[in-house]
Amino acid sequence: MRGFIILDFGSQFTQLIARRLRELGYYSEIHSFQYPTAEIRKKNPYGIILSGGPNSVYEAGAPQRDVAELRNISPLLGVCYGMQLLTLQLGGRVSKADQREYGQNYVTWSTDISGVPQRQKVWMSHGDFVEQAPPQFEVIAMSEGDHPAAMRGDGVLALQFHPEVAHTDHGLDLLKYFADKMCSAPSDWDAPHIRDILMKEAQDKVGPTDHVLVGLSGGVDSTVVATLLTKALGAERVHCVFVDNGLLRKHEYETVLENYRKIGLNVRGVDASEEFLSALAGKTDPEEKRKTIGRVFIEVFDKSYDHKLPIKWLAQGTLYPDVIESVSSVGGSVTIKSHHNVGGLPAKMKLGLVEPVRELFKDEVRALGAQLGLPAEMLWRHPFPGPGLAIRILGEVTKEKLRILKDCDDIYISALRKHGLYEKIWQAFCVLLPVKTVGVQGDARTYEHVLALRAVTSSDGMTADWYPFEFAFLRDVSNLITNKVAGVNRVVYDVTSKPPGTIEWE
Repeated sequence: MRGFIILDFGSQFTQLIARRLRELGYYSEIHSFQYPTAEIRKKNPYGIILSGGPNSVYEAGAPQRDVAELRNISPLLGVCYGMQLLTLQLGGRVSKADQREYGQNYVTWSTDISGVPQRQKVWMSHGDFVEQAPPQFEVIAMSEGDHPAAMRGDGVLALQFHPEVAHTDHGLDLLKYFADKMCSAPSDWDAPHIRDILMKEAQDKVGPTDHVLVGLSGGVDSTVVATLLTKALGAERVHCVFVDNGLLRKHEYETVLENYRKIGLNVRGVDASEEFLSALAGKTDPEEKRKTIGRVFIEVFDKSYDHKLPIKWLAQGTLYPDVIESVSSVGGSVTIKSHHNVGGLPAKMKLGLVEPVRELFKDEVRALGAQLGLPAEMLWRHPFPGPGLAIRILGEVTKEKLRILKDCDDIYISALRKHGLYEKIWQAFCVLLPVKTVGVQGDARTYEHVLALRAVTSSDGMTADWYPFEFAFLRDVSNLITNKVAGVNRVVYDVTSKPPGTIEWE
């Protein structure tokens, strides 16, 4: 698929560039700054974007690549570090600023960019600045600190600020200017187009005779993947397995299994709860729990299908945010958390991996699901992590803790639905903390668990804000939980956004 290539130089906002371009209808994909030039040429991109990054272009070990050869392929957009790299390599001069420009700033444009006001509020994050633009480049905007904030040359646009973040006004107008005016790219990335492309890719990859094993979690992502593959390959070649790992929500296994059959999936249910709980016994570290669940997940799958069938592929509902958080494209950066369905399969399974929605964000997956005819109640369920309730029980996972958490979660989610709040929230859940406090229940002293409530709003899971409940709602939910669920005597509400926190606690 022809689109835009974004080369990642380590910015925490690189993924937002891709997200914003897709919002505008332009296909985009992210690659390491070291992505081979030959591969870029093969993709024949409409444009290439050089992301920001935490380094100075003069630092030892700072990510570098030849921008002149990129310029010969397609128009370039440099953002922050990308602007400084372009400047340095094309004959300009970059210097260290006396004072870092960070946060809100205003730039003044000396040229007209369609939709962008002459004085624009932007978001900056840099310590170096362009002291002198390269030959044949024109500085077209200045910052409040009197530094070049934008420059333009033949086939090149460079911005010292971040147009992709929400804090920059008219950032989408700038991205559209680059894509439309400088690259002449068609705006045709939408749900029907995504559906047709992914179905064709699945048919080409799997081939005409191979069968596929699909791991269903009960969530939107794996459901969309199973439906897409079933429509592309036929139900007789797509074998779905829904595992009860003991870590699902209350009554979820039975309800979801029935719904899968209603939409025509070839699905088999497997009760493996004892295997998962046994493997998790004594484990408290979040990463160890995730890796344990991933290992057992694969082991269960290896026993869950008829090996006489010509199954050559395992399909998973991996999303772009999963990949981003698990793997960085710039060496030396930090993995936020590993995901149970990211990183491939053990060699002994001898199955290829099919991840049709690996390059999509959650809202794109939902739009795809609607195109595939899935009912709204399946598409708009809140995201649920592959490791399930295991990462919402901080510390060791036990049957008693699962009983407590399932009952609390059922009360919380039911209250959201009753008050018409469920659809307004991206994700809501309970977290059982490894903390006990003194309480008074039934005129008796108790020493029981603390439960945290979490609810966030988001569009794609990359950033999130906590939901501002009315106090009366929180009071009512707290009373219901502490009165009805044995084992909890205190309820708290998490008011942390992402960043600095993640949505899930583990």
